[in-house]
Amino acid sequence: MGVDREYIYNTLGGLASNPELGGVNGLLDLVFGFLAERTDFFVGGGPGEAHKMVNKAFDKWDKKANEIIAEKEREKAKAEEKLRARREAQKAAEAQKLAEAAAASSSSADSSEPKIQELTDEQAEALQKKLDADKSSGEPEGATAADTGEKKDKGDEEEESEEDKNKMKPNKGNGGDYENYSFTQTLEELEIKVPFNVGFKLRSKDVVVEFKKRHLKVGLKGHPPVIDGELHKEIKVEESMWNLDGQSVVLTIEKVNKMDWWSKIVTTDPEINTRKVEPENSKLSDLDGETRSMVEKMMYDQRQKELGLPTSEDQKKNEILQKFMQQHPEMDFSKAKIS
Repeated sequence: MGVDREYIYNTLGGLASNPELGGVNGLLDLVFGFLAERTDFFVGGGPGEAHKMVNKAFDKWDKKANEIIAEKEREKAKAEEKLRARREAQKAAEAQKLAEAAAASSSSADSSEPKIQELTDEQAEALQKKLDADKSSGEPEGATAADTGEKKDKGDEEEESEEDKNKMKPNKGNGGDYENYSFTQTLEELEIKVPFNVGFKLRSKDVVVEFKKRHLKVGLKGHPPVIDGELHKEIKVEESMWNLDGQSVVLTIEKVNKMDWWSKIVTTDPEINTRKVEPENSKLSDLDGETRSMVEKMMYDQRQKELGLPTSEDQKKNEILQKFMQQHPEMDFSKAKIS
């Protein structure tokens, strides 16, 4: 039966992280003390034999360590490139959706050419009666039950339920800050940061990370895991990765369902109130010129509507009407409307 290196490494890792021992230097001192006091390592061979044995083992593992580091760097670069490509694809998809929505809005507006219609006396009188009736009822023309109930519905949504009052407020990244780790999120992915307060420089080989579809484990070898539990929702294991950021482990995890905000990472975590999540708007500077102008127009029109002011299309129609009126002063526009 072979030597269980994992068990031995875990034991040595625990010793190296013991502040009373003094880190790696203390561990080396302990090993050579053991060889001196419990074996004939220093005196059993010829002169310089102990040095040769130590140098041979050091050279072997020095070379191996460099190979391990190089392999880890290659894996990290590959994972980061994969993540960058995925984010670029998501960004392109979002820009495409914005462009399609803006194009549809622009096409709809352009298809409605300004028309000048002269009303008969009977039509003008009927229209005025309808407008007066709308004013007296306090509802604008064309208002529906959904429109008039909008404020009430919003007020109901803003009221916190008893259940929500016991939930945590999301952090600036729409995630949660817990005692031993924190997370942020978008609709597409999660980012979890796990800091470790240990007396040695953290390296990839010290870290234990296990991704499963509904389970996550994060910790250090020889230490109890910081996270080890059933995930709140399913993740895409093949699209998830981790890397070191100083003395912290940072995990980037892709969600399976990209339409939901997570209220926690594992089922035993305290919940955040996802009603208070504030998604970050896409940056206009990330869009191409044509798409950006369309989106800016849509945003401007939305603001104008909220303020009860004419939209860009309304302003365009009004300009056309004013120009037409100037060109035809002989015509009576007192009963005209634009549709």
